[in-house]
Amino acid sequence: MRSSSVIDPSVVGSSSIGSSFVEDGLRRLAPEQLRAALADFLPKGATAAEQTRAIEAGLRSPVGEAMRDSMARWIVDAIVPVERLVPQAYQNWRPPVRDAMMFVVTRLSPARLAPKILEQLELPLNTSAEQRLLRLIAKVPGLQKLGQVIARNQHLRPALRNALARLENGIRDVRPEEVVALIRQELGPRIEKYSVKIAPVILAEASVSAVVRFSWLDPTSGQRQRGIFKVLKPHIPEYFAEDMDYLQGLAQYFSDQHRHYGFPRNLLPDTFRKVRRLLRHEVNFPREQKTLLEAWSLYRTMKGVRVPRLIQPLCTRRITALTEERGIKVTNAAARLPAARRRKVAEQLIEALVAVPLLSAQKDAIFHGDPHAGNLLYNNRTGELTIIDWALRERLSRDQRRHLALLFLMVTLRDPVGACNEVLALSQENIQSASRRGRMVAEFITRFLDELPVAPSGVDAMVLLERLAMKGVKFPGPLIMLSKVMFTLDGILGDVGGSSSGMGFGLTIARHVAQHWISNRKEFSSPLKTRDWITLQCSALLYTSRLWLHGEQAILDRLLPAGSPAPLASG
Repeated sequence: MRSSSVIDPSVVGSSSIGSSFVEDGLRRLAPEQLRAALADFLPKGATAAEQTRAIEAGLRSPVGEAMRDSMARWIVDAIVPVERLVPQAYQNWRPPVRDAMMFVVTRLSPARLAPKILEQLELPLNTSAEQRLLRLIAKVPGLQKLGQVIARNQHLRPALRNALARLENGIRDVRPEEVVALIRQELGPRIEKYSVKIAPVILAEASVSAVVRFSWLDPTSGQRQRGIFKVLKPHIPEYFAEDMDYLQGLAQYFSDQHRHYGFPRNLLPDTFRKVRRLLRHEVNFPREQKTLLEAWSLYRTMKGVRVPRLIQPLCTRRITALTEERGIKVTNAAARLPAARRRKVAEQLIEALVAVPLLSAQKDAIFHGDPHAGNLLYNNRTGELTIIDWALRERLSRDQRRHLALLFLMVTLRDPVGACNEVLALSQENIQSASRRGRMVAEFITRFLDELPVAPSGVDAMVLLERLAMKGVKFPGPLIMLSKVMFTLDGILGDVGGSSSGMGFGLTIARHVAQHWISNRKEFSSPLKTRDWITLQCSALLYTSRLWLHGEQAILDRLLPAGSPAPLASG
């Protein structure tokens, strides 16, 4: 049977017998046969638009579901094989990755899927799987954002990680003239009023937005200033609802099927919910504009750290206008610096992203919710760190930040009683220390601290909270999000080459307190209370003895492994 007879346009959509015949034929084809069948199905000598319409008509026909299933198999088994994307070391992830790809392909609207199928047919046969993947997810912000989240996994194959890393600053799915036209439409007469001149090229693209440079006449100073427009891409409003729907469907699907994959129930669903939350916030430009005003106020007196300033007269619901800031991706900038400068950059990151919001005098301080390296720019000449993209942020109350700061320090000091008190205070439940659950928490924390290495990690406190959450202890949502921020920051500190140790975190936070208290004693007001400082001093006095006991126990464990007989007493 020739492949062209399997997807015959004359029987597609005709009778139920013809449709059934086509469906059966499609499902019998191997992936390599399917490509030939799809190519034969297209009208010969037709334009790209006519061929796209033919595929779209097939997807909307009675055999459209079978076509989708077959095309999805072709994509995940032949052109973007999961075995190539997911390394052997993570083979248990291959089934859910394959099923997730199948899920999305079978649910994209015909208008979005048809041009992608045609493009894959026309790409050269030797096109790499990584390049094909990038083309598949073009103009699909849900998958682009998912790729950005996955790209931060240090254990992916280098080729795939490098390809996905391009999603942080290498997306190219909108034309400059489209962006400029949208800006002119949104601003209208303000273009002339403020003498706005827009650059004809795109500076950068993200999953939902594009960035272009501009200059304008600032009426306050009477001088021409440089800025950047962050613009919601024209296709986002059209596709956003569909992307949110399939992300919600993926979260529900993997929640229902978690036993089949052998992963914890919430592991995969939480990933898709995170991506969905990221997208929802990233398209909410007014929310980010309000956050930028708060962030600028938070950091305006901190030397060496910048936040872009909002240019409010040129902002709309689809455009955010900001001052143009200088710098490059912090990990790239640090690679050019000597070791001492890299450690300084690491301290700047800890102070800016942890110490400043943690010890802010504000009632509800904001944290940057997505501090990947692409959102952190560093200027090697001035030594300034600029924090950009505030679409995702979270708030912690003054009381939550007080207990969190104490938990950081108590874990650094290896104080099980102090750490337990702070964990119970951060919990959403009213757990009494003397209750059964309170004793469970105390025993768990004691074991956790005993197992810590002599050189602790900067994220030990967050690891402790996550492990307790797995034991059923409930914590506020913002706190869980902050733990993800800390893990991201810990990875960046490793790439920068500075210290990510718990002592490094603790000393940087302590130094921030000392510097601001000495230089501005009247106005500095951290959430820590006088009794907290007394408690910390008492705990610090016992730190050396706790560390000594830990070292002694480690020596005994090496000399007397578990199960070995105890030495006989002499005499």
